Amino acid sequence: MKYILFIMCSAIALGSMAAISLPGYETECDMPLFYESLKEELSYPDAWENSDITDYDRWREYARDILCDALQYEPDTTPFDYVIIATEVRDGYLAHRIELNINRYVRVPAYLLVPQGEGVFPAVALLHDHGAKFDIGKEKNVRPFATDTTRLASADAWTKKCYDGIYTGDYLAQNGYVVLAIDALFWGERGRKEGDRYDSQQALAANLLQMGRSWCGMITSDDIRSVEFLASLPFVDAACIGAVGFSMGAHRSWLLSAATDMVACAAAVCWMCTTDYLMTLSNNQNKGGSAYAMIVPGLRNHFDYHHVAAIACPKPMLFINGSRDKLFPVEGVEEAYAYLHNVWDECNVDDRLVTTLYDSPHEFNADMHKQVLDFLDNWLK
Repeated sequence: MKYILFIMCSAIALGSMAAISLPGYETECDMPLFYESLKEELSYPDAWENSDITDYDRWREYARDILCDALQYEPDTTPFDYVIIATEVRDGYLAHRIELNINRYVRVPAYLLVPQGEGVFPAVALLHDHGAKFDIGKEKNVRPFATDTTRLASADAWTKKCYDGIYTGDYLAQNGYVVLAIDALFWGERGRKEGDRYDSQQALAANLLQMGRSWCGMITSDDIRSVEFLASLPFVDAACIGAVGFSMGAHRSWLLSAATDMVACAAAVCWMCTTDYLMTLSNNQNKGGSAYAMIVPGLRNHFDYHHVAAIACPKPMLFINGSRDKLFPVEGVEEAYAYLHNVWDECNVDDRLVTTLYDSPHEFNADMHKQVLDFLDNWLK
């Protein structure tokens, strides 16, 4: 009788776990069959509304510590030692090709756009997209020099496809902003010696993890250094530095804003959603390769994406998404937006948060550029 009762209790226990019977396989579309159960187990215990900390400023400091620890971020005091390699005079500003120490490991080429005229200027760290296009990075946002014909042709085609033909950096420089644009690791002049290869994203991410680092963490550390470099320039107002990015650049923008207050405000175009809506059988996120550049190991056990973005409060933030963007389901975008507004409202600064849905696909079009410029002008000038 005891033996029979043990079997019955075991069966009841197994049933409570909602275990599934395998149909001869355990993954579909590279997702485990039990992915919905995994998502249900995500409780985000350190998010603002879930944490035991009730004072927002204390929570913000606590949450930022968790974020920076997950990023393996360590302050870097390596001298920038930047030099100007070449200069091109453009419409109301100078385009410099420079080289600087972006971290203690490498010197990187970059574009530094400087408005002509006297005075101290506001500045923008301009963060390029992913796009599974690796031959260019910074050139997606800053027009290459006329002599760089190969990159110019590639960049022109990309800006027409994704940016309404607008080079965001040149657009901002024409309107009075110092702009810095660097390649993220794996793009452009920081790419593969052997040439572009999509699958090498996984290899690079795995190799970095085995050496105690993460790809996203290294990208974010370089982005923090970009802001610190801008702040070090005598013609930049260190209190008026913004971050702007599209797609992966948007992810970099709000992540950077959460990680450091050297960013005074930020605009993130087409990258905000919740894990619940992103991790599905049909979303691009589950393909893995491109997602590696935006994965912070262990962070999902503390926060969802919008919880991390909330660390940026109370600074001004602009989030833009497209209602026809197939990468970010609109229901998840709206859920994230509602959460962010609740946080900014609780801090009595909801006027500093702007969230917009355009009737558009995954793009950074001319109307969005105008909204970003107006937003920056309002908070940085």
